[in-house]
Amino acid sequence: MDGYAAAEAVVEARWQAVRDDGGEQVELLEAAYGEPRLRSWFPWISMGELHFSRCTESPWTWDVPYVHPAIGGPYLVAGPLRNQVVGPAATADEAIALVVQHLPADWGPAFFGDREALAAHEAETRRDRASEGQDST
Repeated sequence: MDGYAAAEAVVEARWQAVRDDGGEQVELLEAAYGEPRLRSWFPWISMGELHFSRCTESPWTWDVPYVHPAIGGPYLVAGPLRNQVVGPAATADEAIALVVQHLPADWGPAFFGDREALAAHEAETRRDRASEGQDST
């Protein structure tokens, strides 16, 4: 199994576990799972907040906005840093839409590994693209 297939399997298993354990967050979890970009990332819940990691292992990434729900709504979308607020949302669908609006277009599915391995992979990819650009001039 290659890294992409392994990451996909880990992410899908995690989504299943989070959805099975969702408690009062069922509406929010289903809205997030229904969004293809977020469904391709590793979900985790901490202090009642729904987070998304671009890698499959701890330590997770902290570069994606997260959702802080109140039971039955409304929701607050924040982050990626704790002191950043994206905005309030009246429904789970609105909260997920706010998260997606604040994502870079070029982020792909979850990386198999931790955030340090992801950072190294992204740096190598940037170097490769830069050298390809130099070769074509």
